[in-house]
Amino acid sequence: MSEPLILPTHQLQRGEAPLLISIPHLGTELPEAWTAGFSPEARRLIDTDWHLDRLYDFAAGLGITVLGARISRYVIDLNRPASGESLYPGQTTTGLCPTETFEGVPLYRPGAEPDDAERARRIQACWQPYHAALQDELARLRARHPQVLLWEAHSIASQRPRLFPGRLPDLNFGTNDGKSCAPALLDAVLAALPSPGPGTPSHVVNGRFKGGYITRHYGQPSSGVHAIQLEMSQALYVEEVPPFRFHDGARATQALLKGLLGAALATLG
Repeated sequence: MSEPLILPTHQLQRGEAPLLISIPHLGTELPEAWTAGFSPEARRLIDTDWHLDRLYDFAAGLGITVLGARISRYVIDLNRPASGESLYPGQTTTGLCPTETFEGVPLYRPGAEPDDAERARRIQACWQPYHAALQDELARLRARHPQVLLWEAHSIASQRPRLFPGRLPDLNFGTNDGKSCAPALLDAVLAALPSPGPGTPSHVVNGRFKGGYITRHYGQPSSGVHAIQLEMSQALYVEEVPPFRFHDGARATQALLKGLLGAALATLG
């Protein structure tokens, strides 16, 4: 593995295996240049995909490339199209430069929301560098391997009534309704899940979360690039209240993830 590359908006750990983990909602940094108008609620960072870099820290040992955001999704959401169009028309969601939390709490003081010029500035300074790095790494790996997998790593609170009813399944796999990943590769990943039973994680494929912009845009199986998004319930590995500490289930969750990615690598290999 190469030495980690740390840039203002993202961090990158390169590997040589045909798999890249992208963690676009990992960031917790709120540079004052972008967030002077933020409300106190914004600075709590409630909607962060907490500690996924630690949960996936086994990736280096498998030769997997990991790209993670440093800037908070409240500044700009790297998993939304730069155009700002909704990926889930008719459903409640947050935008490219969110103005409210998942529960509808304002992120800005009244009148301080980003205008078009500010959104364009954030796209250029934050969104474009992340996607340039993502494109470069996929091209690098694709030059070495006939097939590669982009694994979009996400997590969310197990209950977000404004976004989905009830309690979220533990593991939510998304492949843009089968368009972003070859069926055989997804099947190999799902086959590595533990047998259903008491205490085993529940899962769904292309349910409420079908994959965001990154999965939909970069997942091109006909070109040798597959993409799977895993939106994971945070109840599997952290206490769902600040400071979001790991709980006893984190170790088992990490082992499960290692098994899923190992199955993907075996299939790609």
